[in-house]
Amino acid sequence: MQTVTVHEAKTHLSRLLKAVEAGETIVVARGNTPIARLEPWTEGERKFDTVPGLIITMDDSFNDPLEDFQPYMVAENPE
Repeated sequence: MQTVTVHEAKTHLSRLLKAVEAGETIVVARGNTPIARLEPWTEGERKFDTVPGLIITMDDSFNDPLEDFQPYMVAENPE
């Protein structure tokens, strides 16, 4: 895994994207703090980053209808 600065990422984005297409993961950091990750796109996956450090990956076949959540929904301004 390669780490680059924000400046390097802006300057060499095309080169970094070619590396990602080849399967490499690139971390973009501000100073010593990682702020983003460039990784190959995988069709059929959706990632939800709800808690720092926790990534939940779901296949596109996961499809719960909104009706399943209706009992838990509350109107913000009920009239």
